[in-house]
Amino acid sequence: MSFSLKHLLETIEISKQINPDEIEEIVELLADVKTKNGRIFVLGVGGSAANASHAVNDFRKLAGIESYAPTDNVAELTARTNDEGWETVFAGWLKVSKLNSNDCLFILSVGGGSKEKNVSTNLIEAIDFAKLVGAHITGIVGRDGGYTKQEADNCIVIPTVNPETITPHSESFQTIIWHLLVSHPKLKSASTKW
Repeated sequence: MSFSLKHLLETIEISKQINPDEIEEIVELLADVKTKNGRIFVLGVGGSAANASHAVNDFRKLAGIESYAPTDNVAELTARTNDEGWETVFAGWLKVSKLNSNDCLFILSVGGGSKEKNVSTNLIEAIDFAKLVGAHITGIVGRDGGYTKQEADNCIVIPTVNPETITPHSESFQTIIWHLLVSHPKLKSASTKW
């Protein structure tokens, strides 16, 4: 079997294992945020940061929900990293943005963060701050979901069908699911051009 066929077959298997009811729960959460004129703050690092930028565009343009990705402001991101450290870079940004109980923290991550392994601690600090102010927390993550899965109101964990392709499948399915969300009749408010 070629690598290409194997990868595509894994993609099909992941699709079969994702629970659509869990996606509908996120739709309801985001519909509530939209109704209350709340905002979505999409957080991700690495490839997930690039996905966060794209997701913000779609939530704003297609769903009409005010949305932001802190990683889009590289000047503030690097200043906070330099002056305050990587761990608090997102929490500091959210404090200045006055994150509140009408808002939603939307995590995109392969691992979801781990205190024990000291991985994605900036996401962990942001989640803890969101809990402190009563903001909604959701996400699309891989592996076992990590800290995001433990602490979120609801969270999609992309099933692992091959331990060697967790990252590409997790990041790919982030895009599939948020595109589903912004296309959902309960969220979509503008048509795509094509």
